[in-house]
Amino acid sequence: MLGTTMEKSTIYTYDDQGRPIPPSGAELKTLPADGGPHWNRLVFESSPYLLQHAANPVDWYPWGEEAFQIAEESDKPVFLSIGYTTCHWCHVMEHESFENDEVAALMNDAFVCVKVDREERPDIDNVYMEVTQMMNNRGGWPMTVIMTPEKQPFFTGTYFPKSTRGRRIGMMELIPQVKEVWMSKRDSLFTDAHNITNRLKANQRNRTSSGEISPNILENAFRSFSNRYDENLGGFGRAPKFPKAHDYSFLIKYWKRTGKEQALHMAEFSLKAMRNGGLYDQVGYGFHRYSVDARWLVPHFEKMLYDQAILVQAYLDAYQATGNKYYSDVVDEILEYVLRDMTSPEGGFYSAEDADSEGEEGKFYVWKIQELEEILGKKDADIFSKVFNIKVGGNWSDGYHHKTNIPHIKRNYTILSKQLAISENELIQRIGNMRKILFSVREERIHPQKDDKILTDWNGLMIAAMARAGAVLNNESYAIAAEKAMAFILTTLQNEDNSLLKRYRNGNAGLTAVLDDYAFIIWGLIELYHLKYDESYLEAAMKLSDYQVEQFWDFENNGFYFTADSSEKLLVRSKEVYDGAIPSGNSVSAYNFIRLARMTSRTDYEEIAFQILNAFAGQVNRGSSGYSMMLQAADFAFGPSFEVLVFGDESKQETKDMLEQIQSIYMPNRVMVFGKFGGEALKNIIPFVGYYQPAKDGKPFVYVCQNYSCKLPTSEIEVVKQQLGLNK
Repeated sequence: MLGTTMEKSTIYTYDDQGRPIPPSGAELKTLPADGGPHWNRLVFESSPYLLQHAANPVDWYPWGEEAFQIAEESDKPVFLSIGYTTCHWCHVMEHESFENDEVAALMNDAFVCVKVDREERPDIDNVYMEVTQMMNNRGGWPMTVIMTPEKQPFFTGTYFPKSTRGRRIGMMELIPQVKEVWMSKRDSLFTDAHNITNRLKANQRNRTSSGEISPNILENAFRSFSNRYDENLGGFGRAPKFPKAHDYSFLIKYWKRTGKEQALHMAEFSLKAMRNGGLYDQVGYGFHRYSVDARWLVPHFEKMLYDQAILVQAYLDAYQATGNKYYSDVVDEILEYVLRDMTSPEGGFYSAEDADSEGEEGKFYVWKIQELEEILGKKDADIFSKVFNIKVGGNWSDGYHHKTNIPHIKRNYTILSKQLAISENELIQRIGNMRKILFSVREERIHPQKDDKILTDWNGLMIAAMARAGAVLNNESYAIAAEKAMAFILTTLQNEDNSLLKRYRNGNAGLTAVLDDYAFIIWGLIELYHLKYDESYLEAAMKLSDYQVEQFWDFENNGFYFTADSSEKLLVRSKEVYDGAIPSGNSVSAYNFIRLARMTSRTDYEEIAFQILNAFAGQVNRGSSGYSMMLQAADFAFGPSFEVLVFGDESKQETKDMLEQIQSIYMPNRVMVFGKFGGEALKNIIPFVGYYQPAKDGKPFVYVCQNYSCKLPTSEIEVVKQQLGLNK
């Protein structure tokens, strides 16, 4: 019998929460009958999240036709549970219910049970999350959906405890009720499921509409952000607060467009508040998922690759806009964390780190003052405590009846150095040394689980961030990491027909890619071109863009579908445009296509960019600030924007200096093309560059173009700045 729990065996290994760690699917030909935990079918999967549930007594199936066929044959509804490996409440529900023999027996009797990793199958997650939000006015993970064998849902929710607690029904009570209704009132359930499915389809039909994006959309979004801005603590709205970095990038670009200092202030104040708060790992660097309070103090402690990537973009915007080294230092810290802890030997980037260790959220990251005194000594511990607001009684109660401390900063080093009667430089140096000591000690603790799968879309985001950081900060280690990661993606996760795969783990690449995979990898390729001016990156971006149009474009109503024509057919073929924790594939695509259009003079690319903007105009015009990545594409499309063409000998220092100086100028709505002296590769991709010539004296020639016309070429950087509208 599948899923039967057994006593611990010495031949199996167990994680820090006492759960058996499954062998790789390759080590098992069939599910074992005895001698250890009785693995369910998830043992043959690659996802760390699915493997976490491989020894549950629940008779789990992975998503696939087998599960739905068995549901039909056995006359049972399907219990779909969707989550991800670093999800705290997913762990809680697993421990309370899915590891429990009583609950598992009820589930196995009443349902065919299916587990999905939302990060591997965002297409499934998107469809059923919309249903969950539609039925409950909220969503989240773990997501619970009960559906017919035809995949039509009739009940949805999120976390359910084992037994009813307050107004939240428990699994022990829910399952018998669903079974009874399934047996006695099935017609009613099927009617509900059919109606819900029709509502879902109607929502998708209404997602695109004819119209035009408002010329006032940028101003409307700024006004919306201003109304929600927390002027005392930074960020927007009340708790919980999320570090939606593309919001701050939009505000900085809006300041650049309009000169409105309030926009820059909102972004700067918020970015500093996030970096100084407990949301940031003050010892090991990198950002946690979100802040559960309004003060940025108490985070949900998981760390996601995509947050690091998008935040790097925002801090680079702030650095280029202000010249303040504070922001470039934050970029360096985030990327130090990524390169140290989140980079695979092959070059790809891992997905996430869990919030929990030893069964407790945040335990890895917090400190008691007695620990600090033992590690640092009384004198240094006192300095560290003053800087990072460490208290004898703790600055946080963690929910496990412990009072402990989350390091965070309330005052800048200038004020602190005066209070401590030491110089600011000495304080910075001493804090840096203490941080290294504490980091070394913390490394000996039991670490949160790392989700070591490599996702194509999230890697695209990090490659774009790493490449841009390499260009802006002139950092070769970032350039090498970005190029290595992209080489891994294009050799391991791309097929000969230019299609992409979704995921890689332990030598296994697979799953059909979705829109985000293409959009984010293309973004990375564009940034890599601006980093290295290697024509192969531009060519790869164009090939993937053409494939994306072929497979994802809605030729009737415009906009990109989330899934390809060749993908598995779900209840609906959805389109996503909301820029939530991760910007939508349509928003990034609009940004990609307008930039590629200006780089290559491909008018069809420009038409696609405007068609995306207008296809979703109804939603964007109404919601403005909820679409901050789409607004960045609109900002570029509205103009003014510039194309800077540099022609010269790449081996000469004068050419290198010119490229670096132009790159350092903060011009968000600018693209660059470099025509290398004697090179033919770029002419094969962009034929028009053959009409331009470098200066005869060997100096680089720069053409600044705007509104489909170019100014006279120059070899002087000051003239370039003038032509870009600077130095006025």
